[in-house]
Order: sequence, then structure tokens, then C-alpha cells
Amino acid sequence: MSLTKKPTPEQVIRVPKAVIHDHLDGGLRPETLIEIAQQIGYDKLPTHDPIKLADWFEEACSSGSLVRYLETFDHTIAVMQTKESIIRVAREAAIDLARDNVVYAEVRGAPELFTREGLTLDEVIEATTEGYRQGMAEAKAEGKIIRVEQILCALRQNNEADEVAQKVVKYRDQHVVGFDIAGPEDGFPPTLQQEAFDYLRQANAHFTIHAGEAYGLPSIWQAIQMCGAERLGHGVRIMDDIDMSGAQPKLGLLSSYVRDRRIPLEICPTSNLQTGAAKDFASHPIGTLQKLRFRVTINTDNRLMSRTSMTNEMQQAVSAFDWTFQDLQRVTINALKSAFIPFEERLAIIEQVVKPAYAAVSQE
Repeated sequence: MSLTKKPTPEQVIRVPKAVIHDHLDGGLRPETLIEIAQQIGYDKLPTHDPIKLADWFEEACSSGSLVRYLETFDHTIAVMQTKESIIRVAREAAIDLARDNVVYAEVRGAPELFTREGLTLDEVIEATTEGYRQGMAEAKAEGKIIRVEQILCALRQNNEADEVAQKVVKYRDQHVVGFDIAGPEDGFPPTLQQEAFDYLRQANAHFTIHAGEAYGLPSIWQAIQMCGAERLGHGVRIMDDIDMSGAQPKLGLLSSYVRDRRIPLEICPTSNLQTGAAKDFASHPIGTLQKLRFRVTINTDNRLMSRTSMTNEMQQAVSAFDWTFQDLQRVTINALKSAFIPFEERLAIIEQVVKPAYAAVSQE
């Protein structure tokens, strides 16, 4: 069967992809960052050379220094404080993802970060939606079909979660599909935002939670069992509950629950390497978790900071784990099965776009 073949790098480029963990303020084009900075008089960029700036972001985020990692977002957030800049960044994100053959994307952002110059949360959300609308239209004109939806983030160290959750419900029929909390896990458990999660559940709204990235199993347990998360942002520390010392892996109670309940893991391998979850791609937990049939998805997280794309993430997995077309199709379908859009719309993308394209490319 052709799906059991290992794809070539050129074929990895061409297969359809789905990403459900991508941050808008982590995916700016270096050229755009420089142009907007010059327009608004922001003079704190380390360089105005696009290639050198991309180098700087990658190096800073791979340095092992949390201070330097967070500093990179100071720059991107600084240039996203007007409607026009937000529309531009969102439009370009949709186009860039489409050119990478992403057919479905849920891109997240924390609206509170973009209100420093007077924008309201509503204005940030509406500008982002307009940017995606324009980007999808431009991508279509290029012959690329992509659907982009918003996930609204609250920062776990702040007190905006309740209001952001209300915006998820307000805009849920206007291309906002879910809620998330991001920010430092250690010291800021998801239960601090319990009221927001209770409100979302009662409103039949979707949400994911960053958990099991920088902090371990308690973060994952709280996100699922106390807050009711439908998906786990990253979740790679679930490996801490799997005993790999014997002839066969032995799952603990929590890891068994996550796997058996088909709770999606929004795994971002390159980003995880930068934050120390693994020393290299070959030892990244995604290889083991895929073999153990967790509902693994593969994602970009921050395309600028990690200097990555969905094609790069997939190609690295093909190289490190000998993934076949079947493996790539599985993580793509996993992402779509886990998407926050209605079931029949997910199924349509899987049956009408993903499966036919994988069949065609793999038979070449």
C-alpha cells in the first residue's frame, strides 16, 4: 500500500496539513516586524536585517534562557498595537500557512496583549478575524484553500480569563472557536482560572489548556480532571507517567486515561527542543507517543521563534522516526478530529481534502 512508503522531502511539502497550536504573535515575518517597527518608531529591535533578525530570534529562543525567550515576544507584541498591524499580521499568517499547504489552522492569541495603545478586546478580536478573512481570500487567489479560526488565550498569571472566556462565547459564530490559557505553568496552576472553565463548559464552549510542557504531571491532571480541558497544549510531560524501563512500555493511570479517552496532545517538537523537553528530535517523546497510539498532533507553536513550518516539523519526524505517509496522514486527521469546529465540517475536510490528497501524492 502506497501510504506505508516513506515520503520524500518534496512530497512532505505537498501533502495537506492541519495545525491546531500556533501563536499569532509568534509567527510574524521578520520583514513585517522591521517595517512596522520603523513605521511606529520602535527602536529596540536588535537588527533591521531580516535574515539576521530571524537568526537572532532562533538563537535567543534556543539559548536556554527564559529571560531571553520572553524578550523575543516583547518585540512582536510591540508592533501589534493597532488594528492595521493586527490585520496585516493575521493576513500574512493565513497566507504563509496556506503556502505551506496547511488546509486548516486554529491560531491563538491573547487579546489583552494588544490593548496597550487603547484597543479594546473586541477590536483586537475583530481585527484578527478580518486579517484571517483577507488572508484566506488572497490564498484562494493563489490557488491555496485554507480555513483559519481563532482561539482566544488568557494569560494564567493575570486576571483576564473570565472576560476573555466571555468573548469566546460572544464571538463563537464569528470565527472564534475556543479558549486557552498560556503563560508560566509553574506557580500558576490552571485551577486559578476555574471560574472561566466552569463558565465555558456551561456555555457549551470549547477550550484547551497549555499543560505538561514546562511543568509535569500535576499540570496535566489538573487541566483534565479539575478544569475539563478537551485538549492539552503540548502535553509531552505525559511521558513522566510511562515506564520505559522494561521490555514493553507500561502506562500509569494518568497516561492511560489520556490515551484511552483520546485526549489530543498538541505537540510542538521544535519548540519543545528549545524549552528543554528533549535534547534532539530523535529523542523527542512524539515518536514514542505516536507508537503507543496517543492522539498525537504535530504543530508549529511559534513559527518565527522556532524558525519552523508544518513542513519542517513533519520532515523532521520523517527523518527521526521513519514516519510514512500513513503516519503523516494520521497526525493530520488527528488534528482535524480534535478541531473545535462542528463534526461534519471536520469530516468534510478529512474525506474531501486530506485522504484524496494523501492517496494521490503517495502513489507517485
